[in-house]
Amino acid sequence: MDVNAAVAAAAAIAGVLTGVIAMLAFRWSERDQKRPTRTSLHTDPVLPPGVDTVLSVLRSSAVVLDEADTVVKASSAAYALGLVRGGKLAIEPMLGMARDTRRDGEIRQVELDLPRRGTGRGEALAVSARVAPLGSRLVLLLVEDLTEARRIEAVRRDFVANVSHELKTPVGALSLLSEAVMDASDDPEAVQRFAGRMQIEATRLTNLVQELIDLSRVQNDDPLEDAEPVRVDELVAEAIDRCRHQAGTKQITMAAGGTADLHVWGNRGQLAAALGNLVENAVNYSPARTRVGIAARRINATGGDMIELAVTDQGIGITDKDKERIFERFYRVDPARSRATGGTGLGLAIVKHVVASHGGEVTVWSAEGQGSTFTLRLPEAGVARDRASQHPDPDLEDEAGTESSPYEPLPAPEVLP
Repeated sequence: MDVNAAVAAAAAIAGVLTGVIAMLAFRWSERDQKRPTRTSLHTDPVLPPGVDTVLSVLRSSAVVLDEADTVVKASSAAYALGLVRGGKLAIEPMLGMARDTRRDGEIRQVELDLPRRGTGRGEALAVSARVAPLGSRLVLLLVEDLTEARRIEAVRRDFVANVSHELKTPVGALSLLSEAVMDASDDPEAVQRFAGRMQIEATRLTNLVQELIDLSRVQNDDPLEDAEPVRVDELVAEAIDRCRHQAGTKQITMAAGGTADLHVWGNRGQLAAALGNLVENAVNYSPARTRVGIAARRINATGGDMIELAVTDQGIGITDKDKERIFERFYRVDPARSRATGGTGLGLAIVKHVVASHGGEVTVWSAEGQGSTFTLRLPEAGVARDRASQHPDPDLEDEAGTESSPYEPLPAPEVLP
């Protein structure tokens, strides 16, 4: 009898303990469900209605902080910029702005330079940060990436400065020469000499304005709107004919060779201008009694065959330092020689934009004292449309590259008697 009572009592106690444990487990489960997780930081219900939707469509990087400086909401762009790490705002100046705004409710804005993540080159991201209160407890941080806008502005500023400088030189020379002509009105020989100089400066000014127009056109126009199959032989013949007089004056031999009957697809005028600029540079920067060669061939490439046009000279060559910049606007390897030849520093920039807009590339091989080889690679007619549509804006890329030339340098020039 006593044994049965003891068993019943033990069973009752076990039942009570089981109930207590179950109740405690339920309470702990509810508490865990209410505890914020990494995912819930992005969708916490403390955000005012509609704010989550608005932030998701903003172009700016968005971060919402609570009174404990914990991230309540952060866009993917904010993580990409490195603004948020481990659920916290990682940029100390922005965190200080958020605390000041939380204290006095004042909207603040500042521009900062942030270290770029994932690169060891010390590059910085230019950003604009704006902090504003969001309700009574939250603070909203909006960050706009200004890096590309600053780069474009710097390019535009440098371009305007260079254009102003280049225009000032011939205009100033014309002004001085016109005064000299007036002062020498009773000296026919001096008037003739000064008039000849005026004609040279006027020609230089005309060339500069024309190349500015050409550069603007190739940057803004779509060359494939008026595209057609273009015979490479005709482009080569036109480039040679364009420079025939300059080459004859310096007794430079121009030779064309390679594969015949090749075609590219594009704007004939732009392609002729690009190849003509390369041949003209080769003639202008080559000593007298040397040779300039133009060769064309078909090469196999991923996505379709390419047509390769190489212009080789026996000129002064280009240093490794200069090869990285020769395709920049107004950059000259030898400013003194450029003044003598009437160069504007825009010819290679035009070449780069024309080739890129046609879905190709331009490269250069050069050695000081041994000459240079500029190589154009353009998609063969039939695949050019696809290549050009996939090619990025040349202004947002690195400048055209350098490489080892597949063409042998021309032999040493023979000095003619």
